[in-house]
Amino acid sequence: MPNKQQQHQPQRLAGGGAGGDRRKGSKLKIKSVSKSNIKDGGGDADDFDAWIKSRQLLKPDDQLDLTEAELGEEITKVLTTTNTNVIQNLVVYSFKESAFVQVPVAGNTVTLMEMDGSALHIDSDEAKIQMEETGEIGYPLPTLTGSFIEVEEDRASRITKGPDEDEEGEEKAAAQAAKEGEDEVGEEELEGEEEEVVEEGAAEAEAAAVEDAGEAAGAPATAPATGGRKRKLLNQFNFCERSALTYTNPRRNVETQTIPPPRSQYGANVLQWNIYDSYADDFEQQQNERDKKDEKRGGHRKDVAKKKLDKAAEAELLNKKYLKAWQILERMINQNIYEEIANDYRYWEDPADEYREQEGTLLPLWKFNYDRIRKLSVTDLLFNPMYYDLFAVCYGSHEFMKQPNEGAICFFTVKNPSYPDYIISTESGVMCCDIHPTYPFLVAIGMYDGSVAVYNLREDFEKPLYLSVGVHNKHSECAWEIKWGPDMADGEINFYSVSTDGRVFNWVLMQNDFMITTITTLFLTNGIVEGPDGTEVHLRSCGSCMKFHPSNPEIYLIGTEEGLIYKCSIAYSSKYLMTYNAHHLTVYRIDFNRFNSNIFISCSGDWRVKVWEDMRPEPLFIFDLGSSVGDVKWAPFSSTVFAACTNEGKVFVFDLNVNKYKPICVQAVVPKRKNKLTRLAFNENLPFIIVGDDKSTVTSLKLSPNLRLMVKPPKKQQYLDQNTLQVQKLDKLLSLVRELPNDMVILEAPTTTKS
Repeated sequence: MPNKQQQHQPQRLAGGGAGGDRRKGSKLKIKSVSKSNIKDGGGDADDFDAWIKSRQLLKPDDQLDLTEAELGEEITKVLTTTNTNVIQNLVVYSFKESAFVQVPVAGNTVTLMEMDGSALHIDSDEAKIQMEETGEIGYPLPTLTGSFIEVEEDRASRITKGPDEDEEGEEKAAAQAAKEGEDEVGEEELEGEEEEVVEEGAAEAEAAAVEDAGEAAGAPATAPATGGRKRKLLNQFNFCERSALTYTNPRRNVETQTIPPPRSQYGANVLQWNIYDSYADDFEQQQNERDKKDEKRGGHRKDVAKKKLDKAAEAELLNKKYLKAWQILERMINQNIYEEIANDYRYWEDPADEYREQEGTLLPLWKFNYDRIRKLSVTDLLFNPMYYDLFAVCYGSHEFMKQPNEGAICFFTVKNPSYPDYIISTESGVMCCDIHPTYPFLVAIGMYDGSVAVYNLREDFEKPLYLSVGVHNKHSECAWEIKWGPDMADGEINFYSVSTDGRVFNWVLMQNDFMITTITTLFLTNGIVEGPDGTEVHLRSCGSCMKFHPSNPEIYLIGTEEGLIYKCSIAYSSKYLMTYNAHHLTVYRIDFNRFNSNIFISCSGDWRVKVWEDMRPEPLFIFDLGSSVGDVKWAPFSSTVFAACTNEGKVFVFDLNVNKYKPICVQAVVPKRKNKLTRLAFNENLPFIIVGDDKSTVTSLKLSPNLRLMVKPPKKQQYLDQNTLQVQKLDKLLSLVRELPNDMVILEAPTTTKS
């Protein structure tokens, strides 16, 4: 629609009263007042100047100056009812039709309020049916008293009249409007009266009211109604309340006379003991009533206590459920945080191994810490036999001059490297632990003060299930290693422990306590010394580690602080089956090969790692690592691969099939001057290891492909499995070592990593 270009029009500020409301049929005239009249005494000149200034045109400073041609230019603006913000092609997925369905376009109408009414239109079918049923007739349409032309002529004549005549006409119109208002009031009163009158006299009362209203107001007579009486269309949703008066029953009085109770006369003498007996009987009766009340109160108290216990049990159950939910949530958050490390842990393979021969690397993954015990050392590491991603970490101290009065064992999982899942605190340093192979929730630990304990992780693991208490129910010195044994004939669970005091104990878990049996007491072979009084004293050997034979549970090896390794049997406690002059310093660890139980390995503080064969006094291989070796373990996936850690913070990985003289991987895990590596463990299912140091930190490392090479079967023996191939590979290697040329002599000096 064409509109002229709009421009900021100057505002005209009217004086007081000049812009007032304009009533119907009235005009407000403003007379001009000259300045001379005001000066003569008609008003104040300052007020007149202010009034003149207020009527001046105000023009904004930033208003554009347009020419006459620009002001006269017409600008066309098109208004449409189409809403451009409505989305035309909106689709949603319908699960019923299994496809995307287009949503119809919303209309332009906006409903602000919607209310269902009860009124009926007089011309509707429902209203006609209601009128026919009730016999009522609606009001007829009003009729015009004059033609349309007369109304237009009357309007034109009013326009041509002058202002005075216009005022007179307006007064007449006001009088006419007042008269019509009185007529309307009369009609409203008439309608109110019609509703109150009963149906019998409705027609007469209506006619009388119409005549009285016409005489009082002098209104012109209306057109007569055609047929029947005039009744307002009633609404079928209006109801009236009706009440009725019920019949009141009369009151009646009924009198009866009963037979009087029989009477008798009684007389007796009351003495002092009769009074006492009556008081005693009454007191006893009162006591019985009090006892009954106390029993009721006691029962109520028991019920209250039982309810409290039930509530506490429910609260504890809910707390366990909440704790489990929070643990799952914490694991999800940690997996999102360490997403790259988790991907490397499962899927990363070092591509550089394809270009390296006889070398491999270790990829650092997570670091596991417990902030509360940062000053303690990692004394033992062990993976759970059932849950491959869960491992136990023992915290103690190897500084025997500054032994702390606390210790702990924590269970970490690779799903949550930020915090341990289980934490068990002890009053003494935990030096070793072992998890039962059949019941993975039972954990046995050995402590620095010589005591042992068993914990159940499924129940209240903060308190020990079994604990050795007393001087005679524990080792007199540090318990270095602990191992679960096979169940006894009666089904009792038992384990073994070795200590520096030179004794090997067997601990049987009875109903409420341990049953202790001394299996072996370690004595030096040439340790007979004469005492001050001439008696002979047998010197004991100090046990430092222990390992059971994987196929024969009655055979076990014990390493000592003197560097000797004893082969012992449970059946023969007073005699050694074999003695190996293994090392010059303390033997820290012994481990059997997974594929050949006759091959075992040992490490010591004399810097050396030696590979032994059962019942052979001389070692098969000797490796010098340049510093004290804290731990050594055979790999579970290869018969020729083993790893060791040293005090210099390095991890050595050997593969005897690749190189019989040097390690194929040497990698520093912690700083040499600050930390020392103490323990090492292989994962049973995945190719990674965990290493602990003396600052309570556990580091996980993944083996590169060159460190875990599998044996390829020959073309004619494709049916052989990997286990058989690994055994054949180790036997072939041992045959080369066993069958030495006659002119070749085994050198005493071992081969070092630096040579």
